[in-house]
Amino acid sequence: MNKMAFVIPITLLMLGSLVEMSSARRVAAESPVSRTQADNEDSYIAGYAAAILERDFHVSSGAVQVQHGVIIVNALNLAGANRQKIVDTLSTIRGVTRVELQENGKVLASTPTVSPSEAAVQRDARGVGTELASAGPTFLPDGYLFGQLLADPRWPHFSLSYIYSLDDKELGSASTANFGETLALYRNQAPFDGQWEFGIQGGVFSLFDLEAESKDLINADYLGGIFASYRTHDFSTILRVFHQSSHLGDEFLLRNRTKRINLSYEGAEALFSYRFFQALRLYGGGGYLFDQEPSDLKPGRVQYGIEFESPWTYGSGAIRPILAANLQNEEENQWSTNISVRGGIQFENWQLGHRKLQLLIEYFKGHSPNGQFYNRKIETIGLGAHLRF
Repeated sequence: MNKMAFVIPITLLMLGSLVEMSSARRVAAESPVSRTQADNEDSYIAGYAAAILERDFHVSSGAVQVQHGVIIVNALNLAGANRQKIVDTLSTIRGVTRVELQENGKVLASTPTVSPSEAAVQRDARGVGTELASAGPTFLPDGYLFGQLLADPRWPHFSLSYIYSLDDKELGSASTANFGETLALYRNQAPFDGQWEFGIQGGVFSLFDLEAESKDLINADYLGGIFASYRTHDFSTILRVFHQSSHLGDEFLLRNRTKRINLSYEGAEALFSYRFFQALRLYGGGGYLFDQEPSDLKPGRVQYGIEFESPWTYGSGAIRPILAANLQNEEENQWSTNISVRGGIQFENWQLGHRKLQLLIEYFKGHSPNGQFYNRKIETIGLGAHLRF
């Protein structure tokens, strides 16, 4: 086992400690310490909002006040700025429960009110909103409680990428075309000021050889399963049970006469996530395979990573830089580390439905995530367009 494997227990212990800290904070909700923390959060929101107003809208920082998560903007100081865009932009700040535009004490515009716990989950690492029920059960709710993993090569979402394999004699220029989704079916309130949900998840992950005459399909992986997740404030967790199977493309088989591996398995996985400083997310966990084929496929695996969402936007709030790294260790490959890093920009104003577009530079080094080639080491670099819910 390499050195990275020893990091996992430490990471999980840290996550466990964070859960305890989160629980302790809920118990002490009415204590002076909690009130001080709330004041600090208001100060953070006020500073963040003032910086946005000055940089993106050229509005004086004196135009904004924050009280218990409510941003109050003095309309007299806006001097022709786009008022609705200001309200919409400020409402995306984590921890904000409402934004009010006031003039001489009269409310001119306001966003809907949400509870503090709902405000904590309205934005994840990609700035994506989730509309959460304030109370009671909700069927087919929008969004999800456990945010997508930005740099995980096998997290279901819609994407199209160009990749170039470094030092690979068989594959040079290639393309990945992936589609999938996580769909929450039911959501309800849960202990510790939280919410829980369950749903389904599925995706298809395809790899094409762009240097072949007919742009051969090389590999396609199919994933489907169910999940349950829980979130309270900045802590979230997910438990997944899934099936994955892998298939070689027909053209690739005919061209290479390669012996196909009948790779398929079921797996169970638990992941834990915590967000710090409104912009930094750490996560970790592990999984175990069962009913696998080949039968000697070793079952253990761990996964952990870090994601950063810039608190600063550019282009009048249209562009947000993001960076993420996902690491995995698998027993099948002697616990060696697979490294996936993605970084780039998210277009805040370019939306397709509830999805937002990301343009990311991608790097991968380790054993191939493409099922039929799971025992082959690769190194790739590329550029991808990703749609995130």
